Amino acid sequence: MQESTKSADILEVHALPRDRTKGILRCGSITVPCALGRSGIITRKREGDGATPTGTFELLHVYYRADKGRRPQTVLPLEVLQPELGWCDDPGHHRYNRLVNLPFQASHEKMWREDRLYDIVVVLDCNMYPPVKGKGSAIFFHIAREDYRPTEGCVAVSPQHMRLILSKVSPGCRMEVRG
Repeated sequence: MQESTKSADILEVHALPRDRTKGILRCGSITVPCALGRSGIITRKREGDGATPTGTFELLHVYYRADKGRRPQTVLPLEVLQPELGWCDDPGHHRYNRLVNLPFQASHEKMWREDRLYDIVVVLDCNMYPPVKGKGSAIFFHIAREDYRPTEGCVAVSPQHMRLILSKVSPGCRMEVRG
């Protein structure tokens, strides 16, 4: 893995030909492995399909667990993750694909997790403005499991690679996901 001091405008994500749940992520001169959705990369995303959607998504906001490590160095908006935060994944709710405060009656994902996956989590502009019911929610860029097992549709990298990538991205950086 080579490092560059130049900032990156694009993160390129491609699936591996032999395993569609794993891929490579390029950030300028940096190339790292990544985990993808359990259904691989698809063009027609649906809620709950376990697929990583193709497309170009801006990196909007970074949340991190202050109790799990130091503050990531990045130019992106950054906030400490709190235990009362969740993400609505109920297509019938008006807060669909949005951050919510817990407790929350509709279906949601807890952002404060027992595993390491959301120790650093980047919100991607995927089905956000406006969210289309059933077209997918909580598609994030986050920390991978140690063995790079598939995600539920997100893109995930190691904690060290996440920190490196976040230190290299420029404002308005986008993730391009291609099959």
